[in-house]
Amino acid sequence: MGRVREEVTGARRIVVKVGSSSLTTADGGIDDLRVDTLVDVLGKLAAQGREVVLVSSGAIAAGLAPLSLRRRPRDLATQQAAASVGQGLLIGRYAAGFARHGLTVGQVLLTADDVTRRVHYRNAHRTLRKLLDFGALPIVNENDTVATEEIRFGDNDRLAALVAALVQADLLVLLSDVDALYTGDPADAGSRRITSVRTESDLFGIAIGSAGKAGVGTGGMVTKVEAARIATGFGIPVVLTAAPLAGEALNGDEIGTFFHAAQTRPTARLFWLAHATAPRGRLHLDPGAVAAVVARRKSLLPAGITAVDGSFAAGDPVDLVDASGAPVARGLVNYDAVELPALLGRSTPELAATLGPGYEREVVHRDDLVLL
Repeated sequence: MGRVREEVTGARRIVVKVGSSSLTTADGGIDDLRVDTLVDVLGKLAAQGREVVLVSSGAIAAGLAPLSLRRRPRDLATQQAAASVGQGLLIGRYAAGFARHGLTVGQVLLTADDVTRRVHYRNAHRTLRKLLDFGALPIVNENDTVATEEIRFGDNDRLAALVAALVQADLLVLLSDVDALYTGDPADAGSRRITSVRTESDLFGIAIGSAGKAGVGTGGMVTKVEAARIATGFGIPVVLTAAPLAGEALNGDEIGTFFHAAQTRPTARLFWLAHATAPRGRLHLDPGAVAAVVARRKSLLPAGITAVDGSFAAGDPVDLVDASGAPVARGLVNYDAVELPALLGRSTPELAATLGPGYEREVVHRDDLVLL
């Protein structure tokens, strides 16, 4: 046996994400053997006194066969109907499986609003924390029965990374139908497995592929790498491997790909701002303002803004973009969108002199800014 990953064996709170293709049969039904295998692995972890949160896809896929659907539907309404049928089947199967290990499960269905709106975010945290305090095993999924295109995560990999940060996990495990990250298509003889990723430079030259739909799932390797970026940026290490190898991976065996956590963890507030908010508008910056915000970490003043897009209120998240329209930072704005056009390009002393002392303030304060 090779070396043991101590970051894995020492993790006390673990978030595990499993995709649809790892849980269901080819025709869309739940694969009892696959579910039981995963349940037994996680049940063993819980028996060791470790806290486990499971982020599970599969609701839509599980609802296909009962509704006589041959493939994953393309239209949202049929997806929601399939999820409505499949979610109950899926959680029922999990509840029966974990009961064999003396574990109670709690279902937590989230939409993107639940982690992009600060109040909802806190509520989700309290619910998950209380379930863990009771010794229950939370099972999280996107609420596909009500989620619209505008409020969807798009894939459960990103959801899993946000949940890992939400519960301040020690480890995130992403289970897929591929055993690791490879330099190219795993089917190609010339592709090699990436055993570890420490920095972004370790990903240079790797053909990650696209997040396009494949089979009954919606994710791809690109979504898993993005999820790993989010989690490791919050100081949470990530293991990416195939679902049948979950037991070995959680034992610390050096299989799959291990993404090392960043050395410094941002505040939960700034992490939320960077990864769990949807911008309500955009502020276009001149080159001087970009340099001040990005290089010198200064607050954004009205003088450096050239244009305003969107409809937002004071306190909403907005993206700060450069001359090409590329986002460079995100922050909480101190003005309503309708107020800003009259302030652009003007200094704060000038605004205070003409409009009053209430206008001698930053558009976005540096403490409410995070670089993207």
